[in-house]
Amino acid sequence: MRRTDNIVILTGAGISAESGLGTFRDEGGLWAQHRIEDVATPEAFARDPALVHRFYNARREQAHAAAPNAAHEALARLQAAWRGLITLVTQNVDGLHEKAGASVIHMHGELSRALCAACDHRWDAPLVMETGEVCPACGIGAARPDVVWFGEFPYHMERIADALQSCDLFAAIGTSGQVYPAAGFVEEARMAGAATIELNLRDSDTSFAFDEHIIGPASKTVPAWVDRLLA
Repeated sequence: MRRTDNIVILTGAGISAESGLGTFRDEGGLWAQHRIEDVATPEAFARDPALVHRFYNARREQAHAAAPNAAHEALARLQAAWRGLITLVTQNVDGLHEKAGASVIHMHGELSRALCAACDHRWDAPLVMETGEVCPACGIGAARPDVVWFGEFPYHMERIADALQSCDLFAAIGTSGQVYPAAGFVEEARMAGAATIELNLRDSDTSFAFDEHIIGPASKTVPAWVDRLLA
């Protein structure tokens, strides 16, 4: 049986859907209700910061009220019990992995954090952010949500690349396979010799690249997969 010590797990919006947080690309999802160009780009913030803040204030309030589901809890359990290394990377900004007790790399930032567009200082965001909110470090009214917008470079990419190069197993959970660079992680892991598995509600745009597929809701499939790994 193949030796598995180091596992990299990528999670996307699908893992939080059963906690009541909307996914992005499904019918009725967040991008069906808002144009990306209006709420999730640096240009949108420069053009209409009040609209962008309203969008993220609503998302922050929703995430604050949400509870982790069985999938988040199972990954926290796996991270605590695994004999090797579990590197958990998320595209999500909702903080549910931490609520479940996991340690996670946020490649797209966090709703709970604020970023100064002038000096790059970061701090804990209030539940409601206002236009012109002042940075506590430099005093300039340029506070924005600390989330990675379209056209911006994701966080912690060197750390993620190192983890992919040394992993024995790569798993993607609840991802669409449409957003790069995350959509390319499976190919990086395969090139490094890792086995690959996808857990999703349905096939994604990168399903063809995975060795194994488990289809179904994350709250059912992820705990069962974790139980299998720990058996």
